[in-house]
Amino acid sequence: MRQMLYQAMKRVRPSMGAYDKALLWDVLLLVSLGLVMVYSASIAMAEVGKDTGFRSAYYLIRQAIFLAVGGVAAGVAFSVPTHVWRKYAPQLFIGGVLLLMLVLIPGIGREVNGSRRWLSLAVINLQPSELMKLFAVLYAADYTVRKAGSMAADFMESVTKVLLPMGIVMAVVGGLLLLEPDFGAFAVITCIAMGLLFLGGFNWRLYVGLIVFLGVAFVGLVASSPYRRARVLGFLDPWQDPYGKGYQLSHSLIAFGRGEWQGVGLGASVEKLAYLPEAHTDFLMAIIAEELGMFGVIVVLGMFAFLVARSFQIGAQAAKLERHFQALVAQGIGIWLGVQSVINIGVNMGLLPTKGLTLPLLSFGGSGIVANLIAVGVLLRIDYENRQLLKGYSR
Repeated sequence: MRQMLYQAMKRVRPSMGAYDKALLWDVLLLVSLGLVMVYSASIAMAEVGKDTGFRSAYYLIRQAIFLAVGGVAAGVAFSVPTHVWRKYAPQLFIGGVLLLMLVLIPGIGREVNGSRRWLSLAVINLQPSELMKLFAVLYAADYTVRKAGSMAADFMESVTKVLLPMGIVMAVVGGLLLLEPDFGAFAVITCIAMGLLFLGGFNWRLYVGLIVFLGVAFVGLVASSPYRRARVLGFLDPWQDPYGKGYQLSHSLIAFGRGEWQGVGLGASVEKLAYLPEAHTDFLMAIIAEELGMFGVIVVLGMFAFLVARSFQIGAQAAKLERHFQALVAQGIGIWLGVQSVINIGVNMGLLPTKGLTLPLLSFGGSGIVANLIAVGVLLRIDYENRQLLKGYSR
């Protein structure tokens, strides 16, 4: 009787945790570090800005509000069963496309620094391209599962039933993003779609050809735009024109150089004093490098590496449980956050051309933070459902 009671109690309170505590702590540390560094990077600019009311804590307060809203949104996302996400994935994707269209309508879309990427919603600005990354993960995962039978089929079936429909969809999304323009978001969404097609078992010969085609297309897009071409040339040698097209990158590199191994100390950055533009958004990693040094950069890289690794491990576990949609969503989230982090950090270090991409979970920005935290909520939900199945509970 005692043994039966013991087994019953184990059934009610299994030893396996209900969620991934390590993953949750990793995300909490990232957003906490981001909050501190956004305040440090923006305080000087906020104190002298008329738009900020000369309040030093302006960006800190707004970032804290964004994190609170994102935390609530993540909680809601976690409470939604993943089969519901799959059911509404096409509708969410279509909604995202409509939002991208609205951005381009004069009087509705808000233009900042020559780019029309925002919808003004009274107290906040919504950036649809950030939500579109999440919708692209959900849609591409659902699409890949639905087309599983044609993925590794003969050439014509793979082209007509898999590649062509996805190509048309991506061309529409890509065209809308390039009209904003938001080349960085287009690159991330393309990587998400390509990554999930690969993980879904797409015909490898056709996949190699697709990679070559996309490479040529990206080169063509850069070559056809003087704006993008100037950015690439400036990235190759920022010191050739340090006060012009190489200005941002040269000051970012100076920040990395000043930080050395241990940094100049939290709050002691010089580059954030109106030298480095967008220090609290696109170039936050440069301020981290300057104030916390290479050790700080390594810690941030380690936390992102852990986040991406856990995403793929959760996806692999879901695949073993024959939850193929959930597996691809988890891995798609890993691709999204990993690729965007690599691009942002690569830009800050002068390894990639300048792109308007923020550092996930750290940089200032409402839409980006909320979309990232919703993705984390979905990822934790997938892991939670995996654990429930491993404990013996039904779907």
